[in-house]
Amino acid sequence: MAEYKAPLRDMRFVLNEVFEADKLWSSLAGLEGAVDVETAEAILEECGKIASQVLAPINREGDEVGSTWKDGEVTAAPGFKDAYQTYCDAGLNGLGGNPDFGGMGMPKTLVGQVEEMIQGANMSFGLAPMLTAGACLSLNAHGSDELKEKYLPNMYSGQWAGAMDLTEPHAGTDLGIIRTKAEPQADGSYNITGTKIFITWGEHDMAENIIHLVLAKLPDAPAGPKGISLFLVPKFMVNEDGSLGERNAMGCGSIEHKMGIKGSATCVMNFDGAKGWLVGEENKGLACMFTMMNYERLSVGIQGLSAAQTAYQWSCEYARERLQSRAPKGPTNPNGAADPIIVHPDVRRMLLTQKALVEAGRAFAVYVGKQLDLSKFGEGDDKARAAGMVELLTPIAKAFLTDKGFEGTVLGQQCYGGHGYVREWGMEQLVRDVRIAQIYEGTNGIQAMDLMGRKVAANGAKNLNVLLDEIRAFCADAASVAGMDEFLAPLNDAVDNLESLTRFVMESVANDPNAIGAAANDYLHVMGFTLYSYMWAMQCRTVLSGESQQGEDFNKAKLQTARFFVQRLLPQTQALSSAIRSGSDAMMAPAANEI
Repeated sequence: MAEYKAPLRDMRFVLNEVFEADKLWSSLAGLEGAVDVETAEAILEECGKIASQVLAPINREGDEVGSTWKDGEVTAAPGFKDAYQTYCDAGLNGLGGNPDFGGMGMPKTLVGQVEEMIQGANMSFGLAPMLTAGACLSLNAHGSDELKEKYLPNMYSGQWAGAMDLTEPHAGTDLGIIRTKAEPQADGSYNITGTKIFITWGEHDMAENIIHLVLAKLPDAPAGPKGISLFLVPKFMVNEDGSLGERNAMGCGSIEHKMGIKGSATCVMNFDGAKGWLVGEENKGLACMFTMMNYERLSVGIQGLSAAQTAYQWSCEYARERLQSRAPKGPTNPNGAADPIIVHPDVRRMLLTQKALVEAGRAFAVYVGKQLDLSKFGEGDDKARAAGMVELLTPIAKAFLTDKGFEGTVLGQQCYGGHGYVREWGMEQLVRDVRIAQIYEGTNGIQAMDLMGRKVAANGAKNLNVLLDEIRAFCADAASVAGMDEFLAPLNDAVDNLESLTRFVMESVANDPNAIGAAANDYLHVMGFTLYSYMWAMQCRTVLSGESQQGEDFNKAKLQTARFFVQRLLPQTQALSSAIRSGSDAMMAPAANEI
């Protein structure tokens, strides 16, 4: 089984040279000098060591042994508890947290790079700090000062963990029909009663307390999603002096037996009149949750990216060593029995597809992180514009990154041939683990409908037009750089196609109520490929303008991979667009019993 190596060189290139993070961070008053290139480099280096030396070595045993449940208690997979302590001791758990309560206040552009390494080394483990970070985001944005002071410092330090409790056995996407109840008490608290399922790391022994953020309904709540409130429910009660008290009236009824991420405990949580406290306003729970969702959905997208990065790394190493047959042009290894499989065109197709998707995906993750940073730390028009971009890009970040992450991981497995299907090499675990990323935090089909219906059609493509204007302005500016035309011409064509395709779907709605749903998935992928083309054009401009400091071989490889993307992958938008323009008839004509 190959080792995990953090892709620090490409991270530095994207963060520092393509997106000029030092200029971005220094321009944001809200960051107040909290981070610079040297600080970021130290954090990335330390995280890379933890990922490769601490987390990757326990990934396989975590899959084979998994988290275990007995009498309501969950024991984390072997090595996870010690690794969690190492991770927290390095200060990584509170990396993006509010400095007023002990967090480090780092921007998402940096935090996302850390997440990629953690998830790439051990996805099951990476879910634990990811869920704590999500709970902290919602609590910090909507909790009372008393709740923030009482809970956030220990959550940022890792002494306490966090969990998000949304889904119920009968209510997944449609949270408006949840049944968990919150009964107000005389002391201002609430008694929470109900059952939640699919609660990632809802119970474990890695931290001394687990702080659950639970969606529930008050007795007089309006029907549907407008009647949902959010409550903080600790596993152990917290005394006035900060010490832990008695166990709350809640417990883990069981854990799921899953296809992948077996090291992570996916819990059924039962609340039997557990004491909780309101976070935010009554009946505004979904708004509190969506504060977290924009960050978490990018984080889930990064999970897809990270698995594909690991798969690419391993399959590339394997393809350079595995000897099978001779190259079409003649032997490249004449003294050996055969040539390494990397000489064969179809293996090249798989490896370059992985590389092109991973490196564009990494740039896109940073790009979305930049919008999150601008919307959080920026001011005035820049802040408002970035908020619109976050709204538009979040479903693409979640769905396209995970769709292409899974595709890249399967391609990596395919490079191994039969060895990719057996336990020994580790590739089959990557495929199983990353598959969930297309499902949780809102299935990718839901993300596509959200993009097409709410984020584009419902507002007349307002934010999309801002994005298209930005890309066209970039193309006009980059046109003066020698050698850019081969990357800009396809990008301009893709932008024109996306604009006309959007207009077609929006105009179709008047006569076809199924137009948006029928187009949604293909439309998201057209937009994803267009954005990846933009990411590649940005990287190529950095190289061709002489701003890359990564060396001749690195720069040459960037241009070659970009060329492969625009010639062999970007044309998929033409087929997808043709499918969309065919309308919904072929999809909706069969009766339910005819499908």
